[in-house]
Amino acid sequence: MKNVRVNAYQVGLVFKRGVYQRLLKEGSYWFWGLENIVLFDLTKPFIAPVELNILLQDAYIAEMLEIVIVGDNEIALQYEDGLLKQVLTTGRYAYWKNAIQRTFVRADISKVEITEPIERSVLQNKLLANYVRSLTVEGYEQAILFVDGKYVQTISGGVYYWWKNAISVSIGKVDKRQAQLEINGQEIITRDKATLRINAWAQYKVIDIEKALLQNKEYDKQLYISFQLALREYIAGYGFDELLEKKESIAPFVLERVKENAIVLGVEVTGFGIRDIILPGDIKEIMNHVLVAEKKAQANTIMRREETASTRSLLNTAKLMEENKMLWKLKEMEYVEKISEKINNISVNGNGALIEQLKSIFIAKN
Repeated sequence: MKNVRVNAYQVGLVFKRGVYQRLLKEGSYWFWGLENIVLFDLTKPFIAPVELNILLQDAYIAEMLEIVIVGDNEIALQYEDGLLKQVLTTGRYAYWKNAIQRTFVRADISKVEITEPIERSVLQNKLLANYVRSLTVEGYEQAILFVDGKYVQTISGGVYYWWKNAISVSIGKVDKRQAQLEINGQEIITRDKATLRINAWAQYKVIDIEKALLQNKEYDKQLYISFQLALREYIAGYGFDELLEKKESIAPFVLERVKENAIVLGVEVTGFGIRDIILPGDIKEIMNHVLVAEKKAQANTIMRREETASTRSLLNTAKLMEENKMLWKLKEMEYVEKISEKINNISVNGNGALIEQLKSIFIAKN
């Protein structure tokens, strides 16, 4: 005989020549040598040593076991005391009913959308890494969702989760913030055949993502071409000199021309401007010559104007001096004063009448 001890949180299954006989609960048992007793821990999943259906015919075992069946294209999330323990795939699982509280959440992973009551923290768990896919849309972005290549809906900023399976899931994103488009190196011929190189910029933002991504391919390139054509249309309509005079009207013209096309693209144009107008070398040299000639002509005009004013002033002064002897004398003294400022010393040589001669210069006669 042999003694078998079944402890707390254990059960024993008795087999005789491989055939199930009965269930043993906690206690001490004696057996003849023909019986084989298999002990099981009630806190662990039950792995049947023989076909499970045979064991389930025993009402005691059927009552003590919880059977979980996971179908094709399904998974089951096993929680123990509220914590995710493992992910069960297709198959049949048996657990002893005991002090551990087990719950199961089944999920159909043949579809894309996650409709089961599963928290985000669980979806991010590494145990679900092979079953869940996620995509992130930033707060300043907007996106459209495609399932199997078909448009489903428009989504805003956030983190989105879908079941990972053979169904393809993708998103197309656009930045909702204002963006800048550089339109550089545009070589355009004016009406009088002058070739100019123009660098410009434009600002825009996407206001209708469905038009931008679903109804148009590469909306930003189409917008670039619209600005390019509008700019060429304006430049080609004027001669070089006219263009320089009307350069302030380029931006309003281009904006008005592009506005209609931008609406079709799902875009709102918010600004446009010319950064540089670069002249070819020969035209630049001619313009420099013209500028120099204009400045010289302006300088000559100013000099002649100053000379005329000076002559007119001298003439007026002469007339006043002719009419007023005192003014004449004051003018003489003014010039003598100016001359004396430049003289350091004076050497005087002459006869005894020198004093009388000087007196006759500086003292007016009555």
